Amino acid sequence: MSKKVKICDCTLRDGQQSLIATRLSIKDILPIVGKMDKVGFGAMEVWGGATFDSCLRFLNEDPWERLRKIRKAAPNTKLQMLLRGQNILGYRHYADDVVEMFVRKSIENGIDIIRIFDALNDPRNLETAVKYCKQEGGHAQLAISFTLSDVHTEEYFVNLAKQYRDIGADSICIKDMAGLLLPQSAYDLVKAIKSEVDLPLEVHSHYTSGVASMTYMKAVEAGADIIDTDMSPFAMGTSQPATEVMNAAFKGTDYEIGLDENLLKEISDYFRPIREEALKSGLLNTKVLSVDIATLLYQVPGGMLSNLVSQLKNANAEDKYREVLEEVPRVRADLGYPPLVTPSSQIVGTQSVLNVLMGERYKMVPKETKELVRGMYGRTPVPISDEIRKKIIGDEKVVECRPADLLKPELPAAEEAIKAYKEQPEDVLSYVLFPQVAEEFFKFRQAQKYGIDANLADVKKGVYPI
Repeated sequence: MSKKVKICDCTLRDGQQSLIATRLSIKDILPIVGKMDKVGFGAMEVWGGATFDSCLRFLNEDPWERLRKIRKAAPNTKLQMLLRGQNILGYRHYADDVVEMFVRKSIENGIDIIRIFDALNDPRNLETAVKYCKQEGGHAQLAISFTLSDVHTEEYFVNLAKQYRDIGADSICIKDMAGLLLPQSAYDLVKAIKSEVDLPLEVHSHYTSGVASMTYMKAVEAGADIIDTDMSPFAMGTSQPATEVMNAAFKGTDYEIGLDENLLKEISDYFRPIREEALKSGLLNTKVLSVDIATLLYQVPGGMLSNLVSQLKNANAEDKYREVLEEVPRVRADLGYPPLVTPSSQIVGTQSVLNVLMGERYKMVPKETKELVRGMYGRTPVPISDEIRKKIIGDEKVVECRPADLLKPELPAAEEAIKAYKEQPEDVLSYVLFPQVAEEFFKFRQAQKYGIDANLADVKKGVYPI
């Protein structure tokens, strides 16, 4: 008898985030989500990550209303989101009162499974989110940020999985955001974790280096229970393997996904014109569709790569691209080998660009790099050397406690700040995470409410100072 393997389809979150800068609108999503609900996915990842910011910043949408609409249109499938632990969906640590309310409101509005990760794999940064997820009846999936270094051994990841189990994980995910997990390594790692941790295990990878579908096959053979995929128009390249391909690939093996191929084709046919339009407009850049095995050398995820290109372009220094790529591993080693995932990927990337452009390493150091070295993002996998620490923060004291222990409650001040705009309890969370962007959206929403023919660009210019 074959083993049933579940699919988590990430098209509506990571697929579109990886390939088209998270620009799928709710108008794009609603016509097809009902059909996706009938396929039989183990879950659909539809929210979190960059979707929240993108809704407010670019799409003139309330992210909370988006979630409610998807939940109504997909009553039969578990909905999943990605949460950056104490960072929630932003780029800094937030106070515990914000984490508590955000988790509670996410579940109230329709999320079943919260995938929670920390950029440094510091379990302390996950505890609050796990506590309130379970308290609200949600499924807490804790994700290991996978990376390569001398310290990131199989033993390291197995011990991490045990720690995640002990703080309340309902399932574990190996989150390979840059496509670094090779097939045999995946087999060995899944075997090792499954032998020590009796929880469902999910594998998430990206096609950046070209091996992810093979990695999935070996991971399943080793005992992985769930794999993450995207419908083919938003798959491959810096995204995940294709749902339809993996569904077909396991036919005739001891493992069965068993999704309806005809229904999958109808869904792909729906998304294909959206992809073609994104290609024509330039929103989908062909650079993110290619495979680059050099990813294994530099370990740069797709999103980080595009940020590096953008920073160099703005500095008229695109010729320094290769030099910056070579600097990334050196900076990463200096900063304690953080996995390159938001926000550590941006920190390491920006510092690498500055080191190259300045012609001297650490001549210019952004606040975020200093905060990382001070311990304000948590404990790095390897202690940062005294030499680098002194170069970056001098004799400043390093934080040893859980960083959020130093933060005062944030909700009362936020409630006061938005009382002129507030229409729902969730608005305070939007404001705490993205104050300027959320306030601009609230002004736009009020303009629409009072019949003013405004658009978000006009609101930002101050044409409608409501």
